[in-house]
Amino acid sequence: MIDIIDLSISYGNINVIRNLSLHIEPGQWVLISGSSGCGKTTLVRAITGIIPHAIGANIAGQIKINGIDPVITPLAELAQNIGFVFQNPGSQLFHLQVEDEISFGVRNLGYTESEVNERANWAMEAVGITKLKHCNPSELSGGQKQCIAIASVLAMRPQVIVLDEPTASLDMANTYKVMETIKILRDQYGITIIVVEHRLSSFIQNVDRVLIMDSGNIIIDDKPDEIFSNKQVCSEFGIRRPAELPMTPWRGLIHIVGSEISTSNTDSEPLISLEQITAGWNGKDIIKEISFSIYPSDFLALVGENGVGKSTLAMVIAGLLKPRSGKVRFLGTRHPKPGLDVAILFQNSADQLFTDTVGDEISFGPHNYGCFNEEYHFETLVNADLIGIEKRSPMSLSIGQQQRTALAASLSLQPRLIILDEPTLGQDWKHLRKLMDFLIKLNRKGSAVLLITHDYRIVHQYARRMILMENGRIKLMGKLENKQ
Repeated sequence: MIDIIDLSISYGNINVIRNLSLHIEPGQWVLISGSSGCGKTTLVRAITGIIPHAIGANIAGQIKINGIDPVITPLAELAQNIGFVFQNPGSQLFHLQVEDEISFGVRNLGYTESEVNERANWAMEAVGITKLKHCNPSELSGGQKQCIAIASVLAMRPQVIVLDEPTASLDMANTYKVMETIKILRDQYGITIIVVEHRLSSFIQNVDRVLIMDSGNIIIDDKPDEIFSNKQVCSEFGIRRPAELPMTPWRGLIHIVGSEISTSNTDSEPLISLEQITAGWNGKDIIKEISFSIYPSDFLALVGENGVGKSTLAMVIAGLLKPRSGKVRFLGTRHPKPGLDVAILFQNSADQLFTDTVGDEISFGPHNYGCFNEEYHFETLVNADLIGIEKRSPMSLSIGQQQRTALAASLSLQPRLIILDEPTLGQDWKHLRKLMDFLIKLNRKGSAVLLITHDYRIVHQYARRMILMENGRIKLMGKLENKQ
């Protein structure tokens, strides 16, 4: 089905894939993992023809997908055989209605209208977004966009489906739905599945092979049980072993003391106070009547299902979205200043990268405000593991490296509150843990952290307080169980 022989790929003088060879049988489910920047995304972009047709690169070697050479085959023809779900799903959505987005590919393959509707409805049901069929994708959450992108590919039922971090922005319920749907595609339709992923626990029971990449080549090709049982391999390549802790529902992690919804030290002055905040987009309220405070040295997790308003709330707190009603106060007196008082890491980190080099990106804010500190600049580069790539363009980096660059830039002004919206995208466990430990260090010095994530392990290990959102409102808030 898939044969790759001596494949090498470079961007200019930067070698990303080096003499890689790989064979995948029809109907296999293969998971590709490895440290951030090891070449995973470049490999799957070449398999799907995105490289070189949409992204320029130098290619040597041979790729065959069921006899088709993606290097010379037009993308329109490749799309009939190979489906690709990007790391950033928003980049492949362009219709004004979810139903039209999912029907588009099938309709262009020449199926009858009844067949188009059957496949689109099946795909929407499979990933749990039928109720969103008449919505505009641009107005939905990152996780909902991820589900739409997956459904649009599933509806076409190609011979090969490639998914680049498909669960990174999904809540647990949608993750399970996607896993079950992929399993059906393999078992009932014989579709070959390639998944690039760092969060492996959802896949361990289903995948046939796990490939570990390092420095542009495959260094381990084995069954998942063999890899997960090797602690040294998991540690060296940032592979997260299946969680030993039970996946307790979010509600079960929150401990409320008495009748108080907030359990922070109320003797100190709040850093950020929200009073009856209602906000949204295009005249539609997404969050409603939200009131709570964030205190200095808080490490707070904001959790909830896809589409409940977590990112909208983050934009309000960061001063980037004006609420329709209510007030946001910094230290009780004024609105927070974006970047200086509150910094935010967006879900799609590429949206906030704009300079020519990584080093310039991180030093831009401090130079602009006349507060550049060489020692802190170097410390930030080290803790974001960006040493050695300071001269590279942010756009030439992997998604994980871009994420770390954007976070380092957000931290460069040493804001009092740091908001991270789904920071696990593109990050292996080793890099993610290093970043989180750096945040803990800043937190102990007085910076508050608001973490928005679906990642149970990150919340359980690092957060001290948690807010649970449902339907645009705060449902519960309190300490995490077993934490003082």
